[in-house]
Amino acid sequence: MRPEILFPLFKSITSLPGIGPRMEKRVEDLAGPHVADLCWHLPAGVVDRRYQPKIGEAKEGEIATITVNIGSHIAPPSGNKRLPYRVWVNDDSGDMALVFFHARPDYLHRMLPEGETRIISGKIEMFQDAPQMSHPDHILTEAELDNLPLVEPVYPLTQGVTQKVLQKAIRGALKQLPDLPEWQDPAWLEKQGWDTFNQALARTHAPEDLADLDPNSPARCRLAFDELLANQLALALVRLRMKKQPGRKIIGTGTLRKKIEAEIPFSLTHAQNMALAEIDGDLKAPWRMLRLLQGDVGSGKTIVALLAMASAVEAGTQAAMMAPTEILARQHLETLSPLCEAAGISLALLTGREKGKTREALLSSLAAGEIDILVGTHALFQDDVAFKNLSLAIVDEQHRFGVHQRLQLSGKGGAGTDVLVMTATPIPRTLTLTAYGDMDVSRITEKPPGRLPIDTRILPIERLSDMVEGLKRALASGARAYWVCPLVEESELVQATAAEDRYAFLKAIFGDTVGIVHGRMKAAEKDAVMQKFIAGDISVLVATTVIEVGVNVPEATIMVIEHAERFGLAQLHQLRGRVGRGSGKSSCMLLYQGPLSETAQARLKIMRDTEDGFIIAEEDLRLRGAGELLGTRQSGLPTFHFADLVSHANLLAVAHDDARLIIERDPELQSDRGQALRTMLYLFERDEAIRFIRSG
Repeated sequence: MRPEILFPLFKSITSLPGIGPRMEKRVEDLAGPHVADLCWHLPAGVVDRRYQPKIGEAKEGEIATITVNIGSHIAPPSGNKRLPYRVWVNDDSGDMALVFFHARPDYLHRMLPEGETRIISGKIEMFQDAPQMSHPDHILTEAELDNLPLVEPVYPLTQGVTQKVLQKAIRGALKQLPDLPEWQDPAWLEKQGWDTFNQALARTHAPEDLADLDPNSPARCRLAFDELLANQLALALVRLRMKKQPGRKIIGTGTLRKKIEAEIPFSLTHAQNMALAEIDGDLKAPWRMLRLLQGDVGSGKTIVALLAMASAVEAGTQAAMMAPTEILARQHLETLSPLCEAAGISLALLTGREKGKTREALLSSLAAGEIDILVGTHALFQDDVAFKNLSLAIVDEQHRFGVHQRLQLSGKGGAGTDVLVMTATPIPRTLTLTAYGDMDVSRITEKPPGRLPIDTRILPIERLSDMVEGLKRALASGARAYWVCPLVEESELVQATAAEDRYAFLKAIFGDTVGIVHGRMKAAEKDAVMQKFIAGDISVLVATTVIEVGVNVPEATIMVIEHAERFGLAQLHQLRGRVGRGSGKSSCMLLYQGPLSETAQARLKIMRDTEDGFIIAEEDLRLRGAGELLGTRQSGLPTFHFADLVSHANLLAVAHDDARLIIERDPELQSDRGQALRTMLYLFERDEAIRFIRSG
């Protein structure tokens, strides 16, 4: 149950001044449905009203607060609504016009009565060499001067919501903030010199200048640390619960593994052996495995996964491997089939395409335990898919799974299914902690021996004809190439060459040796084209990013990425990783349309300078920020209101360590600080984690 002290913060926003039924939906879309959501809606800028000149000294473009005498009101000629209503005002230095469009004269006469003194605040404009002010932000009597905010926060808005409405509602929300217990360690707070949570929040909503809005200001750091600690503590509680859940000891005999290793034409790298040892340790332990295996493009994660699954089969159980797309699932089947055949392991594929009697027969064999390893897409986790004895579930390329889906997934084998999540998208440490903090992490940081570096070049799109000439020479010597475009068909909005147009252009030059795959094609069509490319029947594959993940054609040695400036760093790195997978020399051409933004220039330069996915990931985080990098909604990456994973990376590391320490000392959160931490978890809506500890 949410603590009673927080009830006011979780009331509807309609309890706040100025938010009636008409405003409710708009404000909810902007910030959220609860009072607390408006407390977390931070200013993006400030308006400084401290500049108080005379009319004659007022500078164009400045926000000025001026004491004036009200002169005459001049309404526009009757029927001419395009002309403004003007009110002339003056002081001892000169006069100026206040300008109002679509004015209500009775209202303006009330606000600006002729002959009286008023204080006006707004932006100074020049019209025919004379100062004027359109629609002043504030009009006050001298007695009301204390009500004028001299430094005013400016909030992000949405259509139909004004600053005045939002500011009023946020002031109302902050008044609802109860006196919260202190959940931080007193010694740490003193060392940082931070205020209480309430003081820090008040300070953030009442900035004195732009420095107060900086993510590294003391008030913002305090709030960010609280939010990061809530996130890390919630993940630590999930992790603790997973460790408490009984697993089963999977101890292989090593016989099948030896047969598989005898078929692999290379030795495992040191990093692969290390990752395998960590996975083996988890499989043998009496609790569930929940591990993330990170490996750069082409680092050999699939072999590690197969050897782990072989251990499960040796122990008399089944394993499953889920891929995000049908192309990738079928490719896993092709990669694993010869190795499984040599080892005598029965392997099958289940995707949405298997239907009717074929599917029924497959499910029957699976339930009877006749299938050792099942590879597939999301179809694996449909209700009618039943394993006889699933002990290991491997999820490939699913940085789009949140914590709760992972927990759900492991339930397919009943109690104790071990889960290994793999990704070829190198993830920066800060994101690993926030998105995967409930998991143990293994990293494969080396490439298999014999892989040559990829020659990466950056070319303007104007050199397309040179590119085509170079491609002619390469194809004549038997090379195969990918040509990636950002869109399927030409869009008037985005001037990017579409895959279909480029396909037609290249087909006119190279004839039937050109094929195309994109996301709008049916799965069977895509597979047929991919098979032709793998077999060498076509030499140039024009594609959209459907080939980004996992496609493995060692004979392909050329990657052309058109409009490379439109892709993110991680995506460019994934696409480049489709070549350089064999023993031949490979190249990657990044074609760009100028002029390039600074960010695009930085991205392309990083791609040219390094192939290390982990360096690229850290740079991508710095350039783009966390939400965009993993895609907040799909990734299970929490949404942060105060924390910025780039600016607050050091605070995240401290929050991670603090959460571990809290769990070691007070796993049930029973102490005084523990009770306050429970309030913090509820405040930041991480209360799901509290279900994992006994109430009390």
